[in-house]
Amino acid sequence: MQPLASVPSRTEQVYASIRESICDGALQPGTHLVQEDLAAALGVSRQPVQQAMLLLKADGLVVEHGGRGLTVAPLDAAMMENHYQIRVVLDRLAARLTAERAAADDAFRARLRKEGDVILAEGEAAAQAGSAAEAVRHDVAFHSFVYRMSGNPLIGTTAEPHWYFLRRVMIGVLTHADRGALVWRQHRDILDALVAGDGDTAERLATDHVVGAQQALLSELAAGRAASLFGGGRQTPAR
Repeated sequence: MQPLASVPSRTEQVYASIRESICDGALQPGTHLVQEDLAAALGVSRQPVQQAMLLLKADGLVVEHGGRGLTVAPLDAAMMENHYQIRVVLDRLAARLTAERAAADDAFRARLRKEGDVILAEGEAAAQAGSAAEAVRHDVAFHSFVYRMSGNPLIGTTAEPHWYFLRRVMIGVLTHADRGALVWRQHRDILDALVAGDGDTAERLATDHVVGAQQALLSELAAGRAASLFGGGRQTPAR
């Protein structure tokens, strides 16, 4: 066997770049993906773009669209509820485990506070700057931090593919529902409970935070303000 390369392949780089453009909303649902154009924009040949498209299809982020070829996948409201259901279970578990670690270890508690405060400060600044995509990146960073601090490495890896879909709607919800300030107040309350070692409160706050985000999405869809996120409004909110 040949030794594995220590740097990402060209295909992996192209895949990551297109995936981030989809997750950040730069490539909207229904966007026709022309491989020649993508290759030119990224400064690569068509081959890594073709290979990246196969990976994105496997993720469910791009789909075949009749004779048009590949397009950015529309978002299905019912499926988004499924993603949120998984996320709330993972966030509750991470909060419980992190709080338990904080209650048992003063050094861990101090580290949790120090590193968490840095993430909160960066996220609050991003929210105030008005970039929804950047604010969502910091939002994910906060939750990923709690996953890491839980001590269970499987939480983060399990959550990662769900974030690809959740990030796409979170940007729209922040934009339309004006939840930026509320989100970071809730993050701060969660961190306070974690540092206090209060597992019950941390778990409850984490649950309220995720359920509130889901309800905000469904409310915006019902009002028609975020319908464009779902590929021109063809999807209806789940009940």
